Amino acid sequence: MVKTVIDLVRSVEQQFKPNPDIPQLRPGDTVRVHFRIVEGDRERTQVFQGTVMRLRKGGANANFTVRRIASHGIGVERTFLLSSPRLEKVEILRHAHVRRAQLYYLRDLKGKAARLREKR
Repeated sequence: MVKTVIDLVRSVEQQFKPNPDIPQLRPGDTVRVHFRIVEGDRERTQVFQGTVMRLRKGGANANFTVRRIASHGIGVERTFLLSSPRLEKVEILRHAHVRRAQLYYLRDLKGKAARLREKR
């Protein structure tokens, strides 16, 4: 029983093909994510630009979280599934120098304090 479940999971993982339009991401990157959304019977592309806060690896379940500051200083975080067919493309705008794998501390910072030093 356990062997068959493990074999089933492995077969699903092997079918997973990463999206070629997604470059190698790292925490601290400023990215522009083009995501297809469906509104009723129409489909359009929405762009979400922000800082990559974390990457979760794990084959078909791999995802990344992007945080941006919306109007009135409200932080908005959105998690994107790397294997999603709705993810059109990801553009990396800049790389930042960070020393952590997950940048949760950005949630507590505001304004200029929330800036990350650019990697040269």
